Amino acid sequence: MPHLKILAPLVIATILAACGEEKTVTAKGPSEVTAIQVKVQETPVTFEYTAQTESSQLVDIRTRVSGFLDKRVYKEGSLVRSGQTLFQIDRKPFEAQLAAAKGELSAQQARLSVAQATLARVKPLVEQNALSKKDLDDSIGNEQTAKAAVEVARANVMTAELNLGYTTIKSPLNGLASFAKIQDGSYLNANSQDALLTTVAALSPMRVVFSVSENALLKYRDNIAKGFLKAPEKENYTIEVVLADGSVYPEKGRLTFADTSYSQGTGTILLRAEVDNAQGTLMPGQFVRARMTGATYPNGILVPQKAVQQSGQGYFVWVIDKESKAQTRPIEVGNWMEDKWLVLGGLHAGETVITDGFMRLAPGAPVKLQRQEAPAPREPGWGPSRASGAPCSRISF
Repeated sequence: MPHLKILAPLVIATILAACGEEKTVTAKGPSEVTAIQVKVQETPVTFEYTAQTESSQLVDIRTRVSGFLDKRVYKEGSLVRSGQTLFQIDRKPFEAQLAAAKGELSAQQARLSVAQATLARVKPLVEQNALSKKDLDDSIGNEQTAKAAVEVARANVMTAELNLGYTTIKSPLNGLASFAKIQDGSYLNANSQDALLTTVAALSPMRVVFSVSENALLKYRDNIAKGFLKAPEKENYTIEVVLADGSVYPEKGRLTFADTSYSQGTGTILLRAEVDNAQGTLMPGQFVRARMTGATYPNGILVPQKAVQQSGQGYFVWVIDKESKAQTRPIEVGNWMEDKWLVLGGLHAGETVITDGFMRLAPGAPVKLQRQEAPAPREPGWGPSRASGAPCSRISF
């Protein structure tokens, strides 16, 4: 078969060419990669929650006396000061009651003067046996009765003065006054629901209220027990408030209250912080984000996000071993901040993690370090990092 003799050299040449290509691929040498050296440092951590603001002191303004409302003095929805007049009730009936009480007091004081003068005359006459002992007892009793009547009359005057004072209704605190529930000219009954006139809400300090789930709290305590986390001294947590538009409220607050039991309906526990709000920027009822800082990871490791990959078995990174070969390393990660992952387990200080050049890597493949990046710097804009110089990892329960 002549044609087979012609094809045989072509087949041999093709096989040799293929072998030559394989040798060429193998001979390309180690892959060039970029890497970063692992650095262990104390890493502040921020827990973030959905929260709502509420007034630290919400006061119902009610009338203490019944009468006709003359006028509303304040502007609805405005800021009011402590002692500022809000409502004025018709004073005339109460002024008349005060005048009557003062007149009664004067009458009783006159009766007391007569009783005391009578007693002064009776005493020496009894000593001279000019009058009987009963006359002395009657005089003493009349004087004491007159004294008691004066005290009652004086108390009535004080009551009348208080009632007259209650006709001018003032704010007991600095805060935001709501709308008036009763209009001018209405009759106010101090013993009915109409007694509520308005409410005043204190704006400073402002409370920030949020809830933490039972699972999250148990996980947090478990991490502290295992040494993964370190709580601040004396549970001195700091609260940062993020507004709805993403801006950060300039004043930081403190955690002031934790409820004594979990909610049976939601399985969460209520926490409350207080933030200075002297400028009135925060309003009651706002939905905000509360960032709680103070806890730290004593042995925190941050690696660039691009260095962390994911497979069916979980997260892993490529590391360079002592023989300059690439190896995969499974890791445990927390949440990520900006372009960095917080690594909770799997890496140790001094190890080299590959950050770029993964395309030609295989376990055990030789690599050449083209460039080594600087360790992850601290991120600006996070409260704890500015104070400590360490990066701050933000995670949520």
